[in-house]
Amino acid sequence: MASSSSPSPSPASSSMENPRSKPNPPSSSPKPPPHLSTPPRVQAFSPYSRTIYSDRFIPSRIGSNFALFDLAPSPAPPSSSTTSTSDSGREDFGSGSYSALLRSVMFSPGTPDAASQQRVLSSSGSSSSSPSSSSPFATPSRNIFRYKAEIPRATRRSLFEEDSFQTVSPSNSKGPRKVPRSPFKVLDAPALQDDFYLNLVDWSSHNVLAVGLGNCVYLWNACSSKVTKLCDLGAEDSVCSVGWAQRGNVLAVGTNLGKVQIWDASRCKRMRTMESHQFRVGAIAWSSSLLSSGSRDKSILHHDMRTQDDYISKLTGHKSEVCGLKWSYDNRELASGGNDNRLFVWNQHSTQPVLKYCEHTAAVKAIAWSPHLHGLLASGGGTADRCIRFWNTTTNTHLSCMDTGSQVCNLVWSKNVNELVSTHGYSQNQIIVWRYPTMSKLATLTGHTYRVLYLAISPDGQTIVTGAGDETLRFWNVFPCPKSQITDNLNNIGGTSYVRSYIR
Repeated sequence: MASSSSPSPSPASSSMENPRSKPNPPSSSPKPPPHLSTPPRVQAFSPYSRTIYSDRFIPSRIGSNFALFDLAPSPAPPSSSTTSTSDSGREDFGSGSYSALLRSVMFSPGTPDAASQQRVLSSSGSSSSSPSSSSPFATPSRNIFRYKAEIPRATRRSLFEEDSFQTVSPSNSKGPRKVPRSPFKVLDAPALQDDFYLNLVDWSSHNVLAVGLGNCVYLWNACSSKVTKLCDLGAEDSVCSVGWAQRGNVLAVGTNLGKVQIWDASRCKRMRTMESHQFRVGAIAWSSSLLSSGSRDKSILHHDMRTQDDYISKLTGHKSEVCGLKWSYDNRELASGGNDNRLFVWNQHSTQPVLKYCEHTAAVKAIAWSPHLHGLLASGGGTADRCIRFWNTTTNTHLSCMDTGSQVCNLVWSKNVNELVSTHGYSQNQIIVWRYPTMSKLATLTGHTYRVLYLAISPDGQTIVTGAGDETLRFWNVFPCPKSQITDNLNNIGGTSYVRSYIR
């Protein structure tokens, strides 16, 4: 460590920094003391030469391997016109030429900087058009440094605009992410219905999976793999939908007879039953203490768990069965899809839709709100439509459309990255991971032999579970872990090896 009273660098230090400097003629002055002696003159590049440093650390480049980076010194002709030696012992290449050479080494030949430096070198009075012919350094075969292109100003500005939907995904800079192509766990789910209009799978915030099988609801604990039978509706009724409350262990169950039951899953006890629908309840969505249910009777009912009334308001507008319901993340907007090919958006107090979208040409069951951008809504159409459409509910605009070539059964957005998953029925029965907003495919997952009608995402946002008419539930690792998570540990639901078991 240098102190304020340290002497100035000696000529020996300058010689070490420029190993090719010519040795000074011997001096007749008395020999200095041993602790201030200059290092021995090195005549060749030898890694075994001993170097003595003074109290100020100045690194020696004698043992540097310049050939590793194609920067080994080229033999210079003995003429004095090629290089000149200054009084300080350094070779003078000209400040402009040396700067141009340095920039040409650091930047690729195709960049404007390198091209301009090539012109500077060619016009600096050298006899050859190649910079290497007039330079003591050989031109490198590849770049030492690689620079990323600067983000355009318009793109940088859009990253901070609240209403911008064309944002840059963080995963774009890292290239395509690898997604495992096979499930790491499979559960057999006997009597899982092959019905497009039902919603029989949901994953709670406490890592418990609820599945409706026939007239029963089963709970599968993802941490312990324990299976619990929650309820049995009897031979006259069957389960049409299940939905966990946003917090806690409260589960809503919609039945074929138009009933909505509220269960305490921790105690396996039914809390209340509401019988206001006339036909089956195929869609359920929670918003804090408010539960919304959609039915084949074309209506949507709001049930407040804090009151004794069966429902507090009724939404009308659909002309056919309501098969899709999703509340936005801020609980201000409710999106509903029906068998009438309509997508409606409702606010907290409206009984009529505030936004109506009629572009789909088939039933709209797949609905997903973006957790990254306020007002961004995705919807998918059935067999005659096969399209995923994106909407800005803030400005009431249709953003884009993607033809998937297959029936869209479900959509879910990743909470960790700007990506989403779609599951499909006729005729591919596949699962596709998309990057938004480019809608480029990250992965296409296959394995189900029937329509992939059911979809839920784990609480950590990394794993999805899919259900199909082949009576299986398959677990896939499709999304990366949250950025705040330091280690990429395995999910609590098991390892990456293929496991098959029964849910009952």
